[in-house]
Amino acid sequence: MRTTALNQAINSINEKRLIEALANSKAYRQYECAFTEATGLPLALRPVDFFGLPFHGKKKENGFCAFLVGDKKSCALCLQTQGHCSANPSGGPRSIQCPFGLTESTIPVRLGERVIGFLATGQVFTRAPKLPMFKKAIARLFPMGSISEKKATMLWKQTALVGLTKYEATIQLLNFFAKQLSALSNQIVIEETNAEPPMVTRARAYIAAHKTEALTLSTVAKAAGASVFHFCKGFHKSTGLNFTDYVARARIEDARTGLLNPNRRISEIAYDVGFRSLTQFNRTFKRTLGQSPSEYRGKLATRAA
Repeated sequence: MRTTALNQAINSINEKRLIEALANSKAYRQYECAFTEATGLPLALRPVDFFGLPFHGKKKENGFCAFLVGDKKSCALCLQTQGHCSANPSGGPRSIQCPFGLTESTIPVRLGERVIGFLATGQVFTRAPKLPMFKKAIARLFPMGSISEKKATMLWKQTALVGLTKYEATIQLLNFFAKQLSALSNQIVIEETNAEPPMVTRARAYIAAHKTEALTLSTVAKAAGASVFHFCKGFHKSTGLNFTDYVARARIEDARTGLLNPNRRISEIAYDVGFRSLTQFNRTFKRTLGQSPSEYRGKLATRAA
């Protein structure tokens, strides 16, 4: 009976929420700090279904990569590299070079046999950089001789060169750590199986799958298999949030990713993540993060400048 309950929990677990729990764990935070200080490389932990730039805003983020975040075409190239790097998630560590010659790597983190996320690192040269190749790639983004092209070139030249043997050894160390995170993820699932009522687990899963839609309390309570009264009481006790606030926070997290692209309108992002009113989105965003969406985007642009 115990094994069946655990298997059900593993099958229904929200990958994003589990990765968030791992990323907030003391073990990961200590390792991330030690890793970045020892290697000079950024480290990120992200779920499988992640559309964004995992290193943006991270300690030791490559200055060249941070500069490119503000450009729509650049973002597309970086996101494409991330997609290639995460291909074949059932395999082992995977490394790939972006069009500018920088190497990025992903190392799968598993819950049992299932890949739930990736450790990601890189943004360095593992081979001597080739300026002609870079010039050809950067010409697709900025006019030659422009201020942006000159700044990009300067930052690109400042990128660290890590020998291939040393880099591969670093990836192997991360592979060992990924196995430790896998063990920790299993422990978290067991603890949640004991602590969280199945009703709440079902509700979380339903919200994650339908958060861009017009969710109602009665609909989610029905999906969770409970009356509205018992659902409200049990959900708040387990999450510390009422239904409305929980859904709003889930949508705001998606909006933060959308705001990375400076060419997308804030109103478009608001509706895409499930808000039916721009005013409601702005108010909820500020209440949740302490700043408006435009202020948040402005700070992203400042970091990239």
